[in-house]
Amino acid sequence: QVQLVESGGGLVQAGDSLRLSCAASGLTFNSYTMGWFRQGPGKEREFVAAINWSGGSTDRPDSVKGRFTISRDNAKNTVYLQMNSLKPEDTAVYYCASRHRFNVGNYSSGASYRYWGQGTQVTVYS
Repeated sequence: QVQLVESGGGLVQAGDSLRLSCAASGLTFNSYTMGWFRQGPGKEREFVAAINWSGGSTDRPDSVKGRFTISRDNAKNTVYLQMNSLKPEDTAVYYCASRHRFNVGNYSSGASYRYWGQGTQVTVYS
């Protein structure tokens, strides 16, 4: 049974940093692309970052470039999202997701990811 468990969310002030973690089990971790998505209150789900199976390639939208960094540790079956210079508009539930490395769909499309975590809340106040 595949499980993705996010952690590291919390309540922070604008300008602060947070590091989210997603621990994976039940799959061959280094065979999967990993992604982070978020859904803010009253908003649609939004792509935040993705990293390929080896960690050699990443993708992020312009809204978080320069502030968010995705990384992975295949030895620990864990993917991370380092979030710096947080803004109130970053407030959302953050979800970790995975898809097989041979899936050639768009990294930013949530529909292309097979497994999802339960999410972790990030709240940024000004």
